[in-house]
Amino acid sequence: MKLKEFFIPFSGLKLGKHEFVYEIDNSFFESFEYQEFNGASVQVTAILEKMSTMMELEIEAKGTVNVDCDLTGEPYDQPISSDLHLVIKFGEEYNDEDDEILIIPHGEHQFNIAQYVYEMLVLAVPQKRVHPGVQDGTLQSDILDRLEELQPKEEKKPSEKTDPRWDDLKKLLTDK
Repeated sequence: MKLKEFFIPFSGLKLGKHEFVYEIDNSFFESFEYQEFNGASVQVTAILEKMSTMMELEIEAKGTVNVDCDLTGEPYDQPISSDLHLVIKFGEEYNDEDDEILIIPHGEHQFNIAQYVYEMLVLAVPQKRVHPGVQDGTLQSDILDRLEELQPKEEKKPSEKTDPRWDDLKKLLTDK
């Protein structure tokens, strides 16, 4: 599904730089049937530089997506930022196989950046999602308490008594 607000109508634009700003929320990801986020608040700025024979597009994104922690299942806001550089050229037929070059047919007057924005934002989220409260110890969670209970306890060493049969072998390790 192509989201119509992500069409950039370049044919009517003068040569030079043009800015397009988008506020992305979770409905954007739902339109791609992507259900990983509980919520999203991301600002995307696309700067199109129109030249006589080609165009360049810089897309920058900054914001947060609300995801569930992989360890505890607790939701939290994950900050994300990303940018993408795209060269747009004209050719015989549409071709977006290259990550950095988009070829659009001669006579075309607009192109859609929704797919680029979607991929850029999904890839900006870390593979392992860990609630910041897990790292700094501030998160109170039943799951964390249970994990701590189940951790193997360190055995207390009775005394540093060793087996005399091994003592001579240990000397070999230190006699170098």
